[in-house]
Amino acid sequence: MKYEVIIPAAGQGKRMKADRNKLWIELEGEPIISHTLRQFGADENCKRILLVVNPSEESDFQVLSENWQLPVPIELIHGGSERQYSVKNAVDSLTDETEIALVHDGARPFITRPLIEKLIKDAAEHGASVLAVPVKDTIKQAEDSFITKTIERSSLWAIQTPQAFRVSILKRAHSKAQEDGFLGTDDASLVERLCMPVAITEGNYDNIKITTPEDLYFAKAILEKNKGVQHD
Repeated sequence: MKYEVIIPAAGQGKRMKADRNKLWIELEGEPIISHTLRQFGADENCKRILLVVNPSEESDFQVLSENWQLPVPIELIHGGSERQYSVKNAVDSLTDETEIALVHDGARPFITRPLIEKLIKDAAEHGASVLAVPVKDTIKQAEDSFITKTIERSSLWAIQTPQAFRVSILKRAHSKAQEDGFLGTDDASLVERLCMPVAITEGNYDNIKITTPEDLYFAKAILEKNKGVQHD
């Protein structure tokens, strides 16, 4: 099934402690965002990439996209003051002919084609679906540095991206959030407010988001592991 993908890339990455957008940090000689774009840019089912950028970096991203010359067109969208507002700007640019839209973190470069296909299939069936993996650690609830409760782990999932939605649902969710002045933690939370079901598509633990300097060690290990491995 054909889809369009929204990739927010306008964040400042303060937790990375870098002096610029963390997506420009290089992994094996290429910026993180290049690794991410490759996964969608070579997918024949991807109709268009909506890359949401900071206006101050627009020229840099323009050069990057031109140098890549991917078969999938990349459209640059200006970001907002919050991730949700950035995604909304891109949602407003989705074409009416597109049934499914994905929202994916620019800093998750290890998404694979099989996972994208599974996710889209679930979203087409249920209206919305998110990649997630079962939580492996014991989770405690605390207050003032003292444990108040141990959370039952079997029902907990760590949510990833992409998150996939029927375009009509995603547009309605963002419009309702804007109308109510609601700021959610992810796009699925906006759909949940509509009392609509959101399915889980089980992902894998390699689909990490590179957020802190420590994550770069794991990213390099995943790259090394994936050398010579074909995901198509």
